[in-house]
Amino acid sequence: MTCRTDKNNINLLGHSEQNIRLERLKALMAEAAIERALIRDNANIYYLTGRVFRGYIYIDIALERPLYFVRQPKHLHCEADSCLFFIRKPEEIANILSENNIERQSPVALELDAINFSEALRLSSCFGQTPEKNLSPLLRQSRAIKTLREQDMLRASGVKQSFVYGRLPRYFREGMTDIEFQIEIERASRLEGCLGQFRVAGGDMELFMGNVLTGDNGDNPSPYDFAMGGEGADPSLPVGANGTVIRPSKPVMVDVNGNYNGYMTDMTRMYISGNIPPEVEHANNVSIEICNSLAAMMKPGVKASELYNKALEIATAAGLADNFMGHNSHAGFVGHGCGIEVNELPVLAPRSRDVLAEGNVIAVEPKFVIPGIGAVGIENTYIVHKQAPAEVITTAPTEITTLD
Repeated sequence: MTCRTDKNNINLLGHSEQNIRLERLKALMAEAAIERALIRDNANIYYLTGRVFRGYIYIDIALERPLYFVRQPKHLHCEADSCLFFIRKPEEIANILSENNIERQSPVALELDAINFSEALRLSSCFGQTPEKNLSPLLRQSRAIKTLREQDMLRASGVKQSFVYGRLPRYFREGMTDIEFQIEIERASRLEGCLGQFRVAGGDMELFMGNVLTGDNGDNPSPYDFAMGGEGADPSLPVGANGTVIRPSKPVMVDVNGNYNGYMTDMTRMYISGNIPPEVEHANNVSIEICNSLAAMMKPGVKASELYNKALEIATAAGLADNFMGHNSHAGFVGHGCGIEVNELPVLAPRSRDVLAEGNVIAVEPKFVIPGIGAVGIENTYIVHKQAPAEVITTAPTEITTLD
């Protein structure tokens, strides 16, 4: 059976797809003078195999295939028996490499941005080293350019997320709080197949399935580096809905999980009960204009900072510069890469050094906070192709939808 159909094969990607990803990573390793690496982070294991397991992937630029050192589960297998080893602890890895005549003296790079200090020390000591080579930036670069299969998976998530967003008015009841409304949205998303998991790179941001904001809560800053904040339901998770009752003519911003297959699309849409205040309609129209303008610019070679500057230029011309990306607290970006994690490269920020490449998948989220009214704005996910405009894969209507 092939890797694609055998659910117990450790490589669910198939050799062709995996090779595309491996060769891209190996090329980056060679440029950085890294000969070998050990990968443990779940997101990166999923990227390189199409599954998550407890263990490690060993990559040597001189070897045709990666080696898998698996702690759990024990039922996995590999088409080439020489590439899969079951272990109890990482200290066994170096001996196995030596026994198979593939031990080298070059430093083993680790995901120093993803694992803790104690684990980095332990893994390095397995090879008689100290942590010195960081693989995390190279993995971020590699993952920033999505393969055709990854693009298809993101499109599939976008279709389902857009379908759920189109049905949201039927879940609203007069007198609901933002938390009650979010729970109904989460339920609908899960029934449609949403995995619920919200993978975020780094340890300083957390979120449960998404963010629903209404009224003054949209102006509550969060400690996390998200575009919009919110007080949250408890100080242990200070972001998002806080129990505010959804009032007539108060905008409701919905930014809820789009992870339906391990790859996340990111989408925000506006809803309202009752009449739409002119300020809200204006801000939403400006947000749509920014998304359309940036999509028309997005192609390989364009600087991410230029896209941010264009968004700010449009916001300023519309008289919304002071409300752009927040009010009491301003986010320092207008867009970001997304995929396995929601905060991938490139980042559309004023000081970003990122340059767009074919295959980038970027969420653009120009949002505004209007004091006394709330948060307003949309977000779309785009795929960058050889020629602009970028392809939008979150297709729910961008105009404000009434909940009545």
